[in-house]
Amino acid sequence: MKDYAETIGFLGQWGRFQQIVFFSLVATIMPNGFGAFTLVFLTDTPSHHCLVSGINLTEDWRKSVIPIREVDGKRELSRCSRYRLDVVRNLSAQGYIPGMDVNLTDLEEEGCVDGWSYSKDIYESTIVSEFDLVCSNQWKQPLTSTVFFVGVLLGSFFSGQLSDRYGRKPVLFAALALQTVFTFAQVFSGSWIMFLIILFINGLGQMSNFVAALVLGSEVLTGKVRVLYSSLGTCLGFAIGYMILPLLAYFLRDWKSLSLALSLPCVAYIPFWWLMPESPRWLLSQGRVEEAEAIIRTAAKWNKVQAPRIIFEDCGVKKMQTHSKEFTMIVGYYSLSFNTAQLHENPYISCFISAVVEIPAYISSWLALLYLPRRLSVILTLVFGAVPLYLIQLVPDDLSNLSLVLEMLGKYSITTGSSLMFAYTAELYPTVLRNTATGISNTVSRIGSCIAPLLLSLGMYYKYLPHIILGTLAVVAAFAALFLPESFKKPLPETIEQMHRRESPYPTTKNKC
Repeated sequence: MKDYAETIGFLGQWGRFQQIVFFSLVATIMPNGFGAFTLVFLTDTPSHHCLVSGINLTEDWRKSVIPIREVDGKRELSRCSRYRLDVVRNLSAQGYIPGMDVNLTDLEEEGCVDGWSYSKDIYESTIVSEFDLVCSNQWKQPLTSTVFFVGVLLGSFFSGQLSDRYGRKPVLFAALALQTVFTFAQVFSGSWIMFLIILFINGLGQMSNFVAALVLGSEVLTGKVRVLYSSLGTCLGFAIGYMILPLLAYFLRDWKSLSLALSLPCVAYIPFWWLMPESPRWLLSQGRVEEAEAIIRTAAKWNKVQAPRIIFEDCGVKKMQTHSKEFTMIVGYYSLSFNTAQLHENPYISCFISAVVEIPAYISSWLALLYLPRRLSVILTLVFGAVPLYLIQLVPDDLSNLSLVLEMLGKYSITTGSSLMFAYTAELYPTVLRNTATGISNTVSRIGSCIAPLLLSLGMYYKYLPHIILGTLAVVAAFAALFLPESFKKPLPETIEQMHRRESPYPTTKNKC
């Protein structure tokens, strides 16, 4: 009895059916690219200082009412304090000149009791300027991103189980609908708390459709096309969405307009419901042989080949339970990606550079999946990612371009490793538990994305502390990868027994469908 890939071998690997599935699934992943990093722009903090309005001051005092601070060797206006307005008003009325008649350092300061004035040189508005997430409320800014990724974490966990129970296709489209509706709903947030709740629900669908699409494609496609899809296809879809984000953000500099624009493209995926098949592997695992055969017969018509009278004979898989191994490389990926606003004076250029770096990373991942053992590939990418993160602290301040190159090298390596892990994880587990196991592994990795915004905030204590921590985590993860099983050039397991048998040093009978 032949295994699944051999059973449907008469379809070929790259007919019309596979092409439609391949490109449709890649298209459904694009919203993840711009959805995951929208917060780079939505939560960025514009230059700001205390609001001073509605009082009669001389021009000299109006220019001097905000104290000057030295930050990283540069003099700039204080962001969170001003000189007491009642004192300044009296001195101005009496004709005193600041800096000549009055020593400004002797004046008492007060907080921004009237609010803040935000620069509009880069953004018309962000949620930081909308809800005043600065100064004493600055902690809310990284927390916003963390809450989003907590939603992503929970979505990854539950979507995997739902997908194994109800199918890949329903969960994929449910997650897309969730993203669309709640990205649109963000526009109507009247407070930070309301925005946070909607953002959390949005996060539930953010990675869920990626995992469902990854597994669906991995199960429908076979051979080198499956490897191409699992590595290069899915990740390029993500990268294209990522590159679209800074282009939209450049022209839509108000956070509400940007959110609205990002919610609309998902409506175009409604017709995909009639193009996309359910996974025949999953249907077989549920004992729904007739439905699986119907999909393969439709595929045969699309590919213009003749299907045998009986396609699947005595095909069924036993449902069992297993435990998943936990992988994490995402903390490095999201930390370096969310740090893009700091790489260049123009955050739109920074974000685009960070997105473009992903293209060669995904191509490298694809080549590694084709020609190198999985375990070796993961270890090498982690080690190569750690080295530039350690070196960046040795770069002089006047060589900022070299720092940018090192950080992008680290991003390139970590992104390559992250892409490898998505495909690697899907290869390790049997069909009956593949989506659950992939979802659980993805859930664990989302812990990294949850702490990434908080990790970046450590830079206020020591500029390179986040890079040192990320480099250390990469080295530790490389050591842990030594204990992972190998799946290179091995067929996808259909049952728990096949998964264990694949690692056995003793010869076994041939895998069955």
